[in-house]
Amino acid sequence: MQNNLFIISGPSGAGEDSIINGLVKRGVDLERVITTTSRDKRSGEKDGEPYYFIRKKEFKLKIENNDFFEWAEEYGNYYGVTQSEIERVKNLNKIGIWKMGYKGVRTAKKLLPNIKSILINAPLNQIENRIRTRDKNVTEQFIEDRMEYTKEWLKHISLYDYVVMNLDGRLNQAVEEVFQILKK
Repeated sequence: MQNNLFIISGPSGAGEDSIINGLVKRGVDLERVITTTSRDKRSGEKDGEPYYFIRKKEFKLKIENNDFFEWAEEYGNYYGVTQSEIERVKNLNKIGIWKMGYKGVRTAKKLLPNIKSILINAPLNQIENRIRTRDKNVTEQFIEDRMEYTKEWLKHISLYDYVVMNLDGRLNQAVEEVFQILKK
């Protein structure tokens, strides 16, 4: 039952998590596909919310064992979804939301051709401002790297079935757009 899975994707700062949280507040019965990552936890995160956190060495071992449905290296860390996680969500009677980068979208669409993908986007100046304000300890190099990667990401818009703009002050409008896509 793959038609209960939807991809929500966007560059860092686009607001994918805010939109997913908005859908939950709206009462959408959804289940997140939980990505496994080798990156460090941020403040307020715990294992399983929003990621499963493992060390790079363990991640590489899982790659060797073909435990991942798809994986990619982003921002110097590994991100991927295990085969068992996909099966867990597919077998639920809920909408599955799979958050991933554009490289993962490319892979997922090859493996699951009918999966629908939604790009969450915003103007570059708004994305940069969100990255700056979300973590006070970021360096200019960090910002520059993220913005370069965002520009690369936006070269791959054709991978997506839908594009939703998440403009500053208009989060509810973006949540509504995504909700309407899920209802189709």
